[in-house]
Amino acid sequence: MTETQILELIETAVSQLSFSYTPYSHFKVGAALLAKNGQIYTGCNIENAAYTPTNCAERTAFFKAVSEGVREFEAICIVGGPEGKLADYTPPCGVCRQVMMEFCRPDEFQIILARGKDDYKIYKLRDLIPQGFGPGNLEERQE
Repeated sequence: MTETQILELIETAVSQLSFSYTPYSHFKVGAALLAKNGQIYTGCNIENAAYTPTNCAERTAFFKAVSEGVREFEAICIVGGPEGKLADYTPPCGVCRQVMMEFCRPDEFQIILARGKDDYKIYKLRDLIPQGFGPGNLEERQE
């Protein structure tokens, strides 16, 4: 992935903070998901008074892409903070990591955690879920 692509993903993720619906936690999260076809899918977190129906920014982006037939992904950028102010890195929750395991190759898929254009870290999915369970675990094994 090029530096230009990384910066575009960061900028796009930051722009999603304004769409977050966070009346309870006030912790806004934005995501920009880069598909293998070059398309960027966006997401923000959407809270709910019942808490369980809340949806994270990462899953919002993935579900938008999958609902449009896209199932191959290269990278995601995640940003967030109280009231949308980027103060620290915002790693994906366990549920979002599991969704990534469903659709991404853990040794290839990149997760960009950013506090701004000049302050980001890049991880492979395998780094954040080292013993992840994915579709490969359900394949029949020939011995």
